[in-house]
Amino acid sequence: MTKVEALIRPQMLDEVKAALADIGVNGMTVSEVRGLGKQKGFTHQYRGAEYTLNLIQKVKLEIVVPDNEARGVAQAIAKAARTGEIGDGKIFVSTVEEAVRIRTGERGDTAL
Repeated sequence: MTKVEALIRPQMLDEVKAALADIGVNGMTVSEVRGLGKQKGFTHQYRGAEYTLNLIQKVKLEIVVPDNEARGVAQAIAKAARTGEIGDGKIFVSTVEEAVRIRTGERGDTAL
């Protein structure tokens, strides 16, 4: 099994979910996160004062799939989330040793 983690722009979530649904992926965990990367934050003005916000809001997707589906999942996310601008995000792919469905005790790919 493989875990695909993606950090994307919040406004791209609907497009990414649709792209994943098109390839048959429906299960995922979605979290709102903040992070710092090459984008280096942005300057914001509030009541005449200038503030630099260096932790940018992102959405983190976590998807565990059988090994043979991981490349397609990563490609679908990259295509749907790409704007071509700095701050589009990152995708990380890693191996998952075991998955267990708590309700039934199923293990491995059947637990997905």
